[in-house]
Amino acid sequence: MPRTVHCEYEKQQTDGLDFVPWPGELGKRVYAGIGKNAWAAWLAHQTMLINENRLSPMDPKHRAFLEQEMEKFLFGGGTEKPAGYVPPAE
Repeated sequence: MPRTVHCEYEKQQTDGLDFVPWPGELGKRVYAGIGKNAWAAWLAHQTMLINENRLSPMDPKHRAFLEQEMEKFLFGGGTEKPAGYVPPAE
């Protein structure tokens, strides 16, 4: 039986994550209050941020930036797209 949480991003009961997806307190907070769909939305947004800003997950400054953006995206009402971002054509 899947674990359910009240997702702070979607504002409803939904399936919870299967594991803590990020180290530290933020990871515990995400595990406790973010659902699978919200996490998938964050991963898509994170990918766009990495590509558009040419970030390296190995760089501590870039990881710190992504952590701040994750917190804003999941708990703080969203983040902004990079300047000049054009979504891919479908």
